[in-house]
Amino acid sequence: MKTSRIARDTAKAAFSISQADYAPRRQTRAFAASLQAFTANGDVPLSSPGKKQVKREDTSDDGSLSSLSSTFDIEDAPFESSTSRKRKRGLDSPSTAVITKSASTSTRTSPRKPDVKSEDGTVGKFKKAKRLPAKRVVNDAGEVEIEAPANWEGIYDAVIEMRKKKLAPVDTMGCETLAEEHLTPRDKRFQTLIALMLSSQTKDTTNAIAMRRLQTELPSPGLTLENILEVDPVKLNELIYVVGFHNNKTRYIKAAALILRDDYAGDIPDTIEGLMSLPGVGPKMAYLCLSAAWGRTEGIGVDVHVHRITNLWGWHKTKTPEETRASLEAWLPRQRWHEINHLLVGFGQTICLPVGRKCGECVLSEKGLCPSAVVDKKKVIMKVKRNVAVAGEGSKTVEEKKIEETVVVKEEDVLAEDVK
Repeated sequence: MKTSRIARDTAKAAFSISQADYAPRRQTRAFAASLQAFTANGDVPLSSPGKKQVKREDTSDDGSLSSLSSTFDIEDAPFESSTSRKRKRGLDSPSTAVITKSASTSTRTSPRKPDVKSEDGTVGKFKKAKRLPAKRVVNDAGEVEIEAPANWEGIYDAVIEMRKKKLAPVDTMGCETLAEEHLTPRDKRFQTLIALMLSSQTKDTTNAIAMRRLQTELPSPGLTLENILEVDPVKLNELIYVVGFHNNKTRYIKAAALILRDDYAGDIPDTIEGLMSLPGVGPKMAYLCLSAAWGRTEGIGVDVHVHRITNLWGWHKTKTPEETRASLEAWLPRQRWHEINHLLVGFGQTICLPVGRKCGECVLSEKGLCPSAVVDKKKVIMKVKRNVAVAGEGSKTVEEKKIEETVVVKEEDVLAEDVK
């Protein structure tokens, strides 16, 4: 029986935490010792200086509370690997070939204007889409105003309709849904904050499993501020080791718990500034937490999905999530600020995937609303001349024969805005 991608991800994460010893896979003795040394003031001594270690995660220069309490959001950190390098693409030679010389010329097939089948079964030509970004205009009073993209409402309404037809992981396992209903409002707010802190660089399916372990394996009543303060840091790291950057998140959570106890009477802050003062909490988490936990929407929580998709639509051309947030808040109606993150995260998980976008299933492609829709493929052709070693006729000698081959190197996407 064919299983869904969500079910496979959940099963994989569940299997990974079902080992008998629950030992984290990459936790070293030195790091375990540093967690054990977590003192009352929140300092986390790291390993001995000068000792080179290979770690899965980045660590700060020191483990002090002052270094942890920055507004850095770990989700915005780029992935870096010192051991993996990209391989250069090349042409695989036949096992009998000895290449001595090659002369290559690259040609590209011109993209055609493809036929598109609509929902009613009719076939028509693809509608060319254009980028219509938000614009700065000066009104009669000389004030600068931001004019919304001309087609934004059509795009927004179409995405809402598509989201109704397909369930996404964020709908059932998103951070807003993970707090337990039977707890007090204060404990529910705390669980929402922890869910957001764990969610960075982690799939919703995996994050939900880590939250469930915290809720069920900590002493009754489960995931509360008091239990986080009491739990041994090594044990906490074991409970959340399936999430990305679990070593850093263990320190962040323990340090944040101390701040909540000492500075906020055991509750989470009810301001953006207060939330961003917690270790590992950046603007995206702060705005989402304030909206989900306190019911106050003061800004847009922009994650990688919102940043990526709105740029694909041509609403703006921004380089960072913070630039995207400022751009959206300048013209998007305020009543949309809370829902847009949930809407576009689900859209990015089901149709507009980071890799392998399903433009053939997207209404925006059909209606010509998305300039970044992949509507066709164009082949990159390379002609290669090779000297191939072959057996001579009637003898055991080896001769060289020059042959010319045409090879399809790769296929490139043809975007809607490139169709002429």
